[in-house]
Amino acid sequence: EPKVVPQVASMWNNTKMFNLSYKMAGFLSQSDLIPQAYKGNVGNCLIAIDISNRMGLSPMAVMQNSQVVRGKFSWTGSACKAMIDGCGRFRKPTVYREVGTEGTDSWGFYLEGEDKYGELIKGVTVTVGMAKAEGWYNQNPKWKSMTSLMLRYRAAAFFMRTECAGLAMGFLTSEENEDIAYADKTSGATLSEMLDKEEGKN
Repeated sequence: EPKVVPQVASMWNNTKMFNLSYKMAGFLSQSDLIPQAYKGNVGNCLIAIDISNRMGLSPMAVMQNSQVVRGKFSWTGSACKAMIDGCGRFRKPTVYREVGTEGTDSWGFYLEGEDKYGELIKGVTVTVGMAKAEGWYNQNPKWKSMTSLMLRYRAAAFFMRTECAGLAMGFLTSEENEDIAYADKTSGATLSEMLDKEEGKN
């Protein structure tokens, strides 16, 4: 006989919590300190509060480290590494490891960390060649103007998704959503296809 799992209280199934969160979202939406995507938008602020409650973060931390890209909540690339380092799984901050030769398709980065059991965890290596093969490099101009940063952001995003999936909560990063937006306008592989391939390797 299947067991009945008690439902965890949240703003979506608790009227008192929802009303309190809605009131809080109203106050936050009027602040000059929050990102533009949340200003005057009670709904967006409410979603940020829900995510903050589930992750144990402050609503401001969630809003400052996220963007709304094409109507979708997205973590910023810089937020991924910060959340990985703060999750408690790793003994010390993770580090980016460089591969290949700068200026060539072999150039890239992967994120590496030592977990609390002493095991070395190596993330997916992201190279310029991969960015070109997947269509990101020529579609999104940021890949040409800030290549090093984009490589690092994507390496951190893959690491979070494969090694700390609970942190990502199924959301993509703003850079990934931007790549999808550019891919929608052209032909070639999309990020979702890339993620499917990476999941098949693990």
